[in-house]
Amino acid sequence: EVQLVESGGGLVEPGGSLRLSCAASGFTLSAVAMNWVRQAPGKKLEWVSGINRLGVTYYADSVQGRFTISRDGPKNTLFLQMNGLKTEDTGIYFCAKNFDMSTMTGILGQGTQVTVSS
Repeated sequence: EVQLVESGGGLVEPGGSLRLSCAASGFTLSAVAMNWVRQAPGKKLEWVSGINRLGVTYYADSVQGRFTISRDGPKNTLFLQMNGLKTEDTGIYFCAKNFDMSTMTGILGQGTQVTVSS
């Protein structure tokens, strides 16, 4: 059974940093493409970042240069390092497997809340 468990969210001031983790089970994370997506209050799901099985990374323009996606193969864990956080980064962050950007659907974890506020 595929399971994705996110952690690491919290309340941070603008300009601060957080590191999100996504512990995967039921499959080998490094063998597939994985993504981070987020949902701000009252808004639709938004793609944030992705990493393919070769390790090539991709970022939304809104987070390019501030966020870094990575993975730890032996720990079967996906990460999102978020620096220079802005209030507009507030939302629930999900890691996603089999994510289809055309339909914005896939296998998501339960999410972790990130709140950026002074």
